[in-house]
Amino acid sequence: MPEVTLRNGTPADIDAMYALDLLCFDKPFRFDLRSMRKYATHPEAIVLIAELDGEMRGFIVVNPSRRKALHSAYVTTLDVHPDFRRQGIARALLVEAERRVAASGAVTMQLHVFTGNVDAIRFYESAGYEQLLLTEDFYSPGLDALAYTKLLL
Repeated sequence: MPEVTLRNGTPADIDAMYALDLLCFDKPFRFDLRSMRKYATHPEAIVLIAELDGEMRGFIVVNPSRRKALHSAYVTTLDVHPDFRRQGIARALLVEAERRVAASGAVTMQLHVFTGNVDAIRFYESAGYEQLLLTEDFYSPGLDALAYTKLLL
């Protein structure tokens, strides 16, 4: 299998990121193009693209989150093309994003996962994320999320 290449995302990638997000997530969990652009072009966002054979196969968008003087970052979305899952792409994206977030001085990474997404829950827990609480109606009424955090120190 060819090696996955990670690179910084650019505004030119947003349309392809949006198309991949549509493929990866059902309607209540996906971003609209405007929101994708907003989060991916935030001046402090970390946007990484995973390419395989020159094609985008996954991406991660991490945004800063400063609450109560605690510098942290939030995994806004992590997408991997369904045909390329379980090949280490998500792990490579997450590990590199964590490295960059820690280098920026952040103390924690946080994220939300739909309570019904068992594969994502397993993935994040295996990557060292700890469940904090249940956030009811996070995605829409009746679609709850689990909030997770990871200490980066």
